[in-house]
Amino acid sequence: MNNKNKAIILMIISALSFAVMSTFVKLAGDLPSIEKSLFRNLVSCIVAFYVIRKSGDSLFGKKENRKFLIGRALLGTLGIIANYYAIEHLILADANMLNQLSPFFVIIFSSIFLKEKITKNQFIILITAFLGSLFIIRPSFSLEIIPALVGLSSAIFAGAAYTFVRFLGNREKGPTIVFFFSLFSILFTLPFVIITFKPFSIIQLFYLLMAGVAASVAQFSLTSAYKYAPAKEISIYSYTQIIFTAFIGFILFGQVPTKFSFIGYAIVIIASIAMFIYNNKLSKKA
Repeated sequence: MNNKNKAIILMIISALSFAVMSTFVKLAGDLPSIEKSLFRNLVSCIVAFYVIRKSGDSLFGKKENRKFLIGRALLGTLGIIANYYAIEHLILADANMLNQLSPFFVIIFSSIFLKEKITKNQFIILITAFLGSLFIIRPSFSLEIIPALVGLSSAIFAGAAYTFVRFLGNREKGPTIVFFFSLFSILFTLPFVIITFKPFSIIQLFYLLMAGVAASVAQFSLTSAYKYAPAKEISIYSYTQIIFTAFIGFILFGQVPTKFSFIGYAIVIIASIAMFIYNNKLSKKA
């Protein structure tokens, strides 16, 4: 099997694992999103700590990179909390589709902070993807729009966090970034969890821990995939997560997206494919 095929399989495993994580978060019930976030990161922290101890890499990174690691960790934590809130209050496929807008925000933030130029065609594709998200959000003058807006904010936070990851890519090892993020997230959310703590049952604890296991598998599969092939060649396969979540949501929760959501999914996925093809063409010209 060549490296690109390995990368594609790992991307699909990552997408399936993220879908499974979302399912366990949903199954955990009405626990606060911040409490769910803590348990998800607890498992990731333990796994990353084990990997780092085995490899001998740094736990906290280089001194000059700490402020960037903190920025990534803070934004990533806010993104997870927002995503978990959306998963609780929206159907799974909608919540995950909104979160999947994060690559578009990476392009925007990379342009602003990393001075990576956005071409005219990329700008048109970005606008198209945003218009697609409006079909999922369905703007209205009521409180019902809040979960969708929170879901959109999860993509914004994630996009900003991944911009930091992009910046740190050649400066820190992947497990170090994951460990720093997970530990920071635990310490950041712990005081809020203590204040707003809601007791959980054994089955809810099981769901929370399994969400953490699934998230860890997803993160490390994603990291491994990008070692075998460039992001521009394989990132499109992350959208298989929408197929997995829509299927799981229908089977387990009887959730059927509205016709407007399906239109939104189609527009965003078409925009993603267009961006994928266009970026490949740009790289061939370079």
